[in-house]
Amino acid sequence: MFRLLTAVLILASGLAVAVGAKAETQEVNIYSARHYDTDLELYDRFTEQTGISVNLIEGGSDELIARLEREGKQSPADILVTVDAGRLWRAEEKGLFSPVRSEVLESRIPAHLRHPEGLWFGLSKRARIIIYNKEMGRPEKLETYDDLADPVHKGEVCMRSSSNIYNISLLASLIEHEGQETAENWAKGVMANLAQHPQGNDTSNIKAVAAGECRISVVNTYYIGRMLGSDEAADVAVAEKVGLIFPNQNDRGTHVNISGAGVMKYAPNRENAIKFIEFLTGDWAQNAFTQLNHEYTAVPGAMKTSPVKGAGPFKEDAINASALGENQAEAVRIFDRAGWQ
Repeated sequence: MFRLLTAVLILASGLAVAVGAKAETQEVNIYSARHYDTDLELYDRFTEQTGISVNLIEGGSDELIARLEREGKQSPADILVTVDAGRLWRAEEKGLFSPVRSEVLESRIPAHLRHPEGLWFGLSKRARIIIYNKEMGRPEKLETYDDLADPVHKGEVCMRSSSNIYNISLLASLIEHEGQETAENWAKGVMANLAQHPQGNDTSNIKAVAAGECRISVVNTYYIGRMLGSDEAADVAVAEKVGLIFPNQNDRGTHVNISGAGVMKYAPNRENAIKFIEFLTGDWAQNAFTQLNHEYTAVPGAMKTSPVKGAGPFKEDAINASALGENQAEAVRIFDRAGWQ
């Protein structure tokens, strides 16, 4: 009887392992703050190639981070996908990620686009560039981000609110390169040059520049790429009215930010999560980011066509993206002191 019971227990144990292994190969649970229908094609292709189904929960970055905190060890999430290194840093500070060692990820993703300890990995890029009204002509002395604060541009600049994560990360990069004092002087200088109170989003600021409401603004490249590639003639017409400047080409390079992902600390399908992130670094997936959502590839040499029609290659800032999070709190304080609402 004892031997029979032992055999049953061993068999049950083996079945449990088998079931666990089967679950590990069949699904991955993704919490994503990327609200792009085009990403669904990425999920479908991953399932076709691996047999692993994708379960998706979408929400705002802060909403998903708060949810993951509440769920704790009981969370079904395997991966958090979000936009901007500053938001990845917020999740990192909450202790939500688990470090990953992957030869694929470490060989394909440049060091400055991933966390030094493998907590998260950049998967696509967008550059934050200067745009100007073509009809008014390219402004003089406008080659760097610092030039935006030059009094020569007084009354010409449109900008988003200081609470916008893209602006926070841009200022965080200036802090990293130039120090807090210079960064604060820059924020005050840009404020003095505004044509209107900080407002809107990148798309509305593109439209404001095209309409001549202001001459200059700062936007992410994929907004321009999206409008130039739109099926709506009106969107294309607006985008064609603005010129593009990739700042700081003669020194550190243009500020870039990322969409990225990390594996959750309590991921129930950890190996599947790593496989999914590795899949997103493949050439097909990288070019899907470019063709479907007008983002730059994170993997060097993978991009076949420019995500922004007419825009060629550019030199990018190579500071580690983690600095954008580490300097985030100071950037917010500087914006507040500068009166940038």
